[in-house]
Amino acid sequence: MKHNQEIGKWGEQAAADYLSQRGYQILDKNARTPFGEIDLVARLETVTIFVEVKARTTRSFGLPEAAITPRKLAHMLACAGHYAAEHEIDHWQLDVLAVEGRPGLVPSIEHFENISA
Repeated sequence: MKHNQEIGKWGEQAAADYLSQRGYQILDKNARTPFGEIDLVARLETVTIFVEVKARTTRSFGLPEAAITPRKLAHMLACAGHYAAEHEIDHWQLDVLAVEGRPGLVPSIEHFENISA
């Protein structure tokens, strides 16, 4: 497995743990749609949350959340919209979790809730 894939998997697990500890129910991981993949699908009370995880080991390429470009956001909306329609989900939002650190260390996580275009 390549370094970036390892960091991605580690970041996704760290994000799932972070959400679980805060009362979110993890419904799906790496959910595939015709528009691409959704890292995590979670639920908090009556809202389904589609989560994009951005993991970085250093800030040399900028903050993790800086990777959410307008094009990436449109892609995320297409994926979430398709998944929501297929699963008859009425109340949903997009969140981004920016994870910094590396495997073996406690990650720093910033949670951006209900982002939109």
